[in-house]
Amino acid sequence: MNIAIINGPNLNLLGKREVDIYGTESFDVFLEKLKEKFPAVNFSFFQSNVEGELINELQRVGFSYEGIIFNPGGYTHTSVAIGDAVAAITTPVVEVHISNIMGREEFRKLSHVSGKAVGVISGLGLKGYELAVTYFL
Repeated sequence: MNIAIINGPNLNLLGKREVDIYGTESFDVFLEKLKEKFPAVNFSFFQSNVEGELINELQRVGFSYEGIIFNPGGYTHTSVAIGDAVAAITTPVVEVHISNIMGREEFRKLSHVSGKAVGVISGLGLKGYELAVTYFL
């Protein structure tokens, strides 16, 4: 099974950025643990701080993979274009957020992705990615 993990802006700083919200583990370390836990899954991983690059990656994997785990970061709340890209592809997308976006600032309660995703996991830390893999399996 091929599952793509796509992370948006500032997620390259996990382990360094706002550790009280996002924890101390880098995504690279977490991804290795995820690969060990699910050896039958072929993971691809992409992270970008650039909106258009995220759209390009969604389109690249969005017709051939069995699942996409997508954390659009701050673009969740601002990018109609990313929401449109999720709607345009055939691969199912699970939207994942490390923090509970509904418990944060008011502007974070709007997602241009959620209505186009098969599901949303929010507020369970990096465990949300693992739960999304389990869903696809």
